[in-house]
Amino acid sequence: MRQRISVRAIIQQDGKTLLLRRASGRQSILGKYELPGGKLGYGEQPEDALRRYLYDDAGLHIRSAQLFDAVTYIDHDNNSLQYVVITYTVSLAPLYGHSVKLSGNYDKYKWQQLSKEHQEGLTDLTQLILGIIVQDQIVGESISGQQANDEENTTDTAVTIYADGGSRGNPGPSAAGYIMLNNQQQVIDQGGEYLGITTNNQAEYQGVRLGLEKALEHGASSVDFRLDSMLVVNQMNGLYRIKNRELWPIHERIRSLIKKFHKVSFSHVQREFNQLADGMVNKTLDEHLTNHGQEV
Repeated sequence: MRQRISVRAIIQQDGKTLLLRRASGRQSILGKYELPGGKLGYGEQPEDALRRYLYDDAGLHIRSAQLFDAVTYIDHDNNSLQYVVITYTVSLAPLYGHSVKLSGNYDKYKWQQLSKEHQEGLTDLTQLILGIIVQDQIVGESISGQQANDEENTTDTAVTIYADGGSRGNPGPSAAGYIMLNNQQQVIDQGGEYLGITTNNQAEYQGVRLGLEKALEHGASSVDFRLDSMLVVNQMNGLYRIKNRELWPIHERIRSLIKKFHKVSFSHVQREFNQLADGMVNKTLDEHLTNHGQEV
């Protein structure tokens, strides 16, 4: 697989992001909006390329550029080509103003608010990058809201939930499971749910979703999750960004559930300390496959 490196600029003003509409290029991107930027030239440094594209394509001058993220992207027109995209948040030099002067590569520009509802007419790469930004905002709002709840609430009905998920095949037949404990570390609920064909990461997230739904049924106001997936723990705690689009819907569902609690926390445990939840996953899978005449 061949690889290319490109840069993109996130320029925001009054809560909106600058997007340029393609007037040239492949059919798959023609007439669609994208973040300013493009491929690095041979021997060119990323920030130098960023400055070049912003000036040549939009007539803009950079005051400062801060690294936001680096993501990989498979070209839909050529599956053998993978882009490594270095993304910067950019502030513009006030001396030159923010007047956009387009090159022949673009025929229109706009300042657009970030939301899923406003992502039609964008290139796939732009949807990916903006989606990551939106997920960052969702996580930040959830964490700050929970901190406010911590200060306001003094009573708490707490449960501890060990949750897990697994896929046989990745992707393949999958299930999620949970074990719920009260303050006396007594098991008060346990169960599993067959998920169909998903990946391991999706199943791990579904375990969190299932645990939250059951905690609501029990009237809990505080939930302490114990998970053996370091990825899920760090993403739920806002330390890692979620770059897999398949995880965004379940992640948003979990965030909406979290708002119904006083406090929800996530801690990592070694797999050997999560065997009960793992057992519920395998039990659920075995029962479903046996009942449907499939090989366990």
